[in-house]
Amino acid sequence: MRILHTSDWHLGQHFMGKSRQAEHQALIDWLLQQVQAHAVDAVLVAGDLFDTGTPPSYARELYSQCVVRLHEAGVPLLLLGGNHDSVAMLRENQSLLACLGATVVPSVLGEGAEALVELPQRASAAPAVSDDPTPDLFAVPQGTGAPGCLVCAIPYLRARDLLQSQAGQSAEDKQADLQQAIQAYYERVYQAALQRQADWLARTGQRVPIIATGHLTTVGASASESVREIYVGALEAFPTRAFPPADYIALGHIHRPQKVGGLDHIRYSGSPLALSFDEARQRKEVLLVDLDARGLRAVTALPVPVFQPLMALRGSLSELPAALAEAAQAGRPDSPVWLEVTVTEDDYLSDLPQRLQALTEGLPVELLRLRRERGTASARLSAQARETLDELSPQEVFARRLQQETQSPEWQQALSQRYQQVLSQLQEGAA
Repeated sequence: MRILHTSDWHLGQHFMGKSRQAEHQALIDWLLQQVQAHAVDAVLVAGDLFDTGTPPSYARELYSQCVVRLHEAGVPLLLLGGNHDSVAMLRENQSLLACLGATVVPSVLGEGAEALVELPQRASAAPAVSDDPTPDLFAVPQGTGAPGCLVCAIPYLRARDLLQSQAGQSAEDKQADLQQAIQAYYERVYQAALQRQADWLARTGQRVPIIATGHLTTVGASASESVREIYVGALEAFPTRAFPPADYIALGHIHRPQKVGGLDHIRYSGSPLALSFDEARQRKEVLLVDLDARGLRAVTALPVPVFQPLMALRGSLSELPAALAEAAQAGRPDSPVWLEVTVTEDDYLSDLPQRLQALTEGLPVELLRLRRERGTASARLSAQARETLDELSPQEVFARRLQQETQSPEWQQALSQRYQQVLSQLQEGAA
């Protein structure tokens, strides 16, 4: 049995005002190619398919397209809800998508056996894709009839799904109660899986491997700035020892691909696209998970191509031209590199946005975020602390306040122009 484990697609994400529709389309095309090339039996998405609970229409269309194309390839899909996903939205087409071989688990399915999903092995030959413009989308995918694995299909667990709030509890007590409730839920579902496994073994003489899923932060997991805390004030991280001894545990929520506790069988696949500038240097991947009657056999990482280059640069105005020229090599006029630039030493300059715009002129790059090195700016502002408002012009006061912000150069320039207009109108009125 071969599973493709992925998570955190965040379809519909707007990256600082930029649509990622083209990237997500390229991702789905690439993913379907890997499913065919590597004879994947089933695809498992461990949460956060969407970026928000109200994704744009193109994101929903990509979701539907992915389901239909996997159905045509004879490959089942198991989708778990994440903390970014809307439970109500994922439920909308749950029954319809089941006819296309997609099992959607938006929230807790129930106790024990109710939360188990059997994933079949792929047919020996995928059905040919018809040229008929109106194919029968409701044909059930062909399979071997035998389950390839049992899945403890556990989505993002909300505290209200597991606990009754109690007045007067300390934050530590709430954290302990939630951890125990999550651990107990995993154990109940896993025990039901063991019983189902034993029943199948008794009938066929074959052991079926068990997978568990999850969408949460584990102890020691390395996160990034785009990862939202999901148990704020209640649960910081779930301990590795609290997971049941499943053959493989497929996790989502953390965007950096990694083993948990150094264990081969507990993994975050990570997000397939960089979702923030601090993820730009990460190697993004999906995981091929091979299992058989003996359990986990191998986990193979498939690197995901970079469909839209992102880079974070840092340096003084004298250092940035060389860094920008190097970054530009990854871009094209029709696909510029998206940049975050942190300026050191010269960060106090009021015309910094205009200077950076001049440095990037003619290069296949696009500056999305300008940061100022706080330490330098703070030191300079401290040295200016003895100044009084009487010694500064209104333009200087505004410029010094604006330099503490991290807006894009376009926004800073627009704010400066708007402020100048308001100031001129006030001065004319006073005259």
